[in-house]
Amino acid sequence: MTITTAKRFTITEYNHLTELGFFGEDDRVELIRGELIYMIAKGTAHSTFNRRLIRELSNLLSKRATLQSQDPVVISTDSEPEPDITILKNRDDDYLSSHPCPEDILLLIEIADSSLKYDQEVKLLLYAEAGILDYWIFNLNDNCLEHYREPLQNSQGKFGYRKKIIFLPNETVNLPCFPDLILDLSKVFPG
Repeated sequence: MTITTAKRFTITEYNHLTELGFFGEDDRVELIRGELIYMIAKGTAHSTFNRRLIRELSNLLSKRATLQSQDPVVISTDSEPEPDITILKNRDDDYLSSHPCPEDILLLIEIADSSLKYDQEVKLLLYAEAGILDYWIFNLNDNCLEHYREPLQNSQGKFGYRKKIIFLPNETVNLPCFPDLILDLSKVFPG
């Protein structure tokens, strides 16, 4: 009997594959716990929501933080996801020397419809384990914002978040990294 195991990649190996042209220009791939995960194409609702959210966050943040959309963040030696939106600490080199890592991240945001279960189960655990303080999922299926905060490791060694708060489309939410900045969700969710 032969037992086979899947090849798991490090970020260095993943980046080398990219440099060699292993992935096509239009391939949407991210590295999660050593596995190459092909991301589903985004529909118009997801894309429109992303544009609205970027516009509102850009207006709010001005120059107080760096806003990144669908670009890599280094979570561990074997995970380099590409969240829909990331709010980062400003850095003089604008992250030219390296992709952002957990200590650079102020808020991670995913916009979820078909990826909802994956964002709630796989990415949530990954982000909690990395110590990401605040994680938002804009749940397009249930038309709400799920705000996860305070990462923890339970007595069985599993990671998650201590608090989950639900915000509805007609409500406002303070940005956790800048409590004086208030996002009006009615400007982001479709009417």
